[in-house]
Amino acid sequence: MNYSKSILLQSALFYGLFSLFSCTNEQAEVKQPSTDTKVVKQTSAPFPFYKELAVTPGFGFEVVSWGKGVDSLGGYLILMSDSLKNNYKSFAVEREGIIRDAWNMDLDNDGNPEIYVELKSEGKKADLNVFEYSRGNFQKINFPGLPSKLKKLYGGDDKYFIKEGELFRSFPVVNPQDTTEKAGAIKVVRYSLRGNQFSTSELEVETTP
Repeated sequence: MNYSKSILLQSALFYGLFSLFSCTNEQAEVKQPSTDTKVVKQTSAPFPFYKELAVTPGFGFEVVSWGKGVDSLGGYLILMSDSLKNNYKSFAVEREGIIRDAWNMDLDNDGNPEIYVELKSEGKKADLNVFEYSRGNFQKINFPGLPSKLKKLYGGDDKYFIKEGELFRSFPVVNPQDTTEKAGAIKVVRYSLRGNQFSTSELEVETTP
């Protein structure tokens, strides 16, 4: 009789431990992460371009671009800071192209700074967005295309550069239809600004940046 009770007690104890172990195992399995959990995809920084443009101490601009997905689509901000007058403004622009550079100058010497934003688009081609900051506002200045004569020789690989306070653009000649032009020769265009209107002139002698 005592032996039978002992067997029953051992069986009950074993069953209890087994049940406890099974419950603990189930709880542990519940806490384990599911294999179906989606991993958050890491994306690139939404601000691929940033540059600070100083005009005078305490007064200047910042150019910041943004955009996710297609690199050549998005927008950019021009931020104006005048800490001496406690004045701050922003100007948003849509863009088609990748910002390659930005700078400021006063090409027409009227005392109002211009902000130049160079955009690379259509493969090797580059363009400029130009804005003048005057009387607390941003005003867009239309940047001219190339003269028809030069368009026939143009295929991209532009270089904008400043020399002695003047703005220039150079590019190599491609597919010349005129036998007097040589493929690979460098064309240089000088830009002048008066009354917020650009004018162009082709240089006879090559100017290097």
